[in-house]
Amino acid sequence: MPGAVTSCREAPAPVLARFEEALARLPGRYMDGSFCGRPWGVTVKRSEDGKRIWLYGEELGGTDIVSFNLYRLAGSGSLLKPCEMSSDKVIEFVLGFEPSSETASLR
Repeated sequence: MPGAVTSCREAPAPVLARFEEALARLPGRYMDGSFCGRPWGVTVKRSEDGKRIWLYGEELGGTDIVSFNLYRLAGSGSLLKPCEMSSDKVIEFVLGFEPSSETASLR
């Protein structure tokens, strides 16, 4: 299991572990899905060396977005860098995002 995310001081370790597990289950490509009952389009990209994960999501038909980079550190752990939003918002999104059934069947 990856080490703890280091930039989310307020979030308990079990939440951070679930965040990394949920992110690892998302395929590295574009997918449709839902968050809080609203449709979203999400793209996940992973660097070839596995040291960076980028996620960008936008609410389809709405105005909300989620965007962040997660860097795997040389030692243990990771560094979460949200793009102009809180770490809490990013964690909540990744834990609550549900890929569509078509996305799930492509895994």
